[in-house]
Amino acid sequence: MTEQNVTSLFDTPYDALPDKKRVWQGTPGSREEGLGKLAILTPDVVARAAAEIRTGRRVCLNWELTKLETAGFNRKACEHNIVPLLEGVIYDDTYNFNPQQSSQWDGLRHFSMPNPAEGGKERTERVFYGGTTIAEIMDRSNTRIGIHHWAKEGIAGRGVLIDYAWWAERKGIQYSSFSKHEVKLSEIKEIAKECNIEFRKGDILFVRIGITREWDTKMNEEDKKAYAANPTPEHAGLEVTEDMIRWHWDSGFAAVAGDSIGWEVYPPKDVKLLLHEYLLAGWGMPIGELFDLESLSKVCQELGRWSFFVSSTPFNMPGGVSSASNCMAIF
Repeated sequence: MTEQNVTSLFDTPYDALPDKKRVWQGTPGSREEGLGKLAILTPDVVARAAAEIRTGRRVCLNWELTKLETAGFNRKACEHNIVPLLEGVIYDDTYNFNPQQSSQWDGLRHFSMPNPAEGGKERTERVFYGGTTIAEIMDRSNTRIGIHHWAKEGIAGRGVLIDYAWWAERKGIQYSSFSKHEVKLSEIKEIAKECNIEFRKGDILFVRIGITREWDTKMNEEDKKAYAANPTPEHAGLEVTEDMIRWHWDSGFAAVAGDSIGWEVYPPKDVKLLLHEYLLAGWGMPIGELFDLESLSKVCQELGRWSFFVSSTPFNMPGGVSSASNCMAIF
């Protein structure tokens, strides 16, 4: 499928899509399929986004690799070892960590969706973007829709911040980010209007809810252990409605990221309506989680602007599922 064909389909309004949940591009194993919605970050789109660089001020959006120190879902804690060589003349280090535990991109191999079948009935086995099967994911010789596709071209473009945590404080809205508190679409639109944010095709949307701040400043060790041991943890996030899904598509975002643990609120109200299914498995759109947006928030407030150039280089791991964020905003 040509770049023009891909762009044309991504320009199609949500309500006109032939299949709203499965916008699958390219042939199996192709660049187009591997990029998913990142295909709209064409050289022209990235070049226009570079106009956001005016002061050269830089903010990195990467939380420490050691966070979450005690993660949920039985995820392994980060291990970092310093290794002496040549009797201490030089040193190396080794890392053993799960990218999902700190600032990371969910790749297209991370989340699946129900597998459609003829006659409108769904098969038992779930599939990933493009119809990629579980067998293909588990076959280490098969690299279809791996994170390396994103690594080869990078994620770069115009970033915009919806600073919900900052806005909520000003409005007197109190909540814990470790709860089922929902960020409403109406609130996102209100924040965008107050901050004079105009979304453009190819934007990378950031939403700050305050999870990393709460973890670092309000939770003690016992709180963190209790979170990790909870079989049904709760995370604040975006509400999940048809209008929210439609807005994500029609706004033309290339990727989304936040400081939340799951982007949408968790546990979900309706397991048949999940942003992860639509964005990752359906549209091929990267989801970033646990980004450290605290310094970004301060700089945006100081400069009175909520857009910037953003650059991220995912791991070049053939067949990889996810990646540390390696992300930087430039004003």
